Amino acid sequence: MRRSRSSEAGIVASLREGEGGVSVAQLARKHGISAATYYHWKSKYAGAGVPELKRLRELEAENAKLKRMYADLALENIAIKDVLSRKL
Repeated sequence: MRRSRSSEAGIVASLREGEGGVSVAQLARKHGISAATYYHWKSKYAGAGVPELKRLRELEAENAKLKRMYADLALENIAIKDVLSRKL
């Protein structure tokens, strides 16, 4: 999974600057991001602080891990059922 180049503090700082009246084009140039990235961050992280963003990333990573575990177990379950149905 690709890791973001921007830290939680950087994202929050960019959003706060945008709220302060700096244009999106200037923010994008200054922080090395696209305007689309800024608007994506704004829709996803608006009003959140650094601790909330860290917790959100931890939860997203845990959720991805659990989804992989479920997929592995579901595949194993299907294989076991297939083997048992052939023996009968």
